[in-house]
Amino acid sequence: MRARRSISILLVVLIPLSIFLFCSRNIARRTLQARTEDYAVSSWNGDYMLLARLVSGEARGEPFPGQVGVAAVILNRAKHPKFPPTVAGVIFQPGAFESVSNGQIWASYPSRSNFNAAREALNGWDPTYGSLYFWNPYKWVSPWVWTRRVMTQIGRHVFGK
Repeated sequence: MRARRSISILLVVLIPLSIFLFCSRNIARRTLQARTEDYAVSSWNGDYMLLARLVSGEARGEPFPGQVGVAAVILNRAKHPKFPPTVAGVIFQPGAFESVSNGQIWASYPSRSNFNAAREALNGWDPTYGSLYFWNPYKWVSPWVWTRRVMTQIGRHVFGK
């Protein structure tokens, strides 16, 4: 009789506790998923630094909206099914960015403006209207890129889909 009573008390305590733990774990998982659905990431800090480095290499001397545009293109690609699903995957896709190919991405530490541009893009600002490509029309580029629909020009960069 005493053993039965102990088991009943144990069940009364354990069942609500296990339900609570299960629900709180699911809530934490959904919260984390909601935060990461806005951009394809594996590590926010890692993506932030990589974006700032790419902005430094690709958009040095560009106006601030142009720097944000370069970062936004990376995020747009990471969300698009034709590109790798992570920021690092997009940035290090072979031949995709001149600053990666020539090492400029590592040449100097990003400026405060580069970090701010990366943060603004991660927070959702996209002055390129969803563009997947950018290029400098004053440099030689593949004629293929001109088949893309031009969305806007900011500074010396043209942004297109």
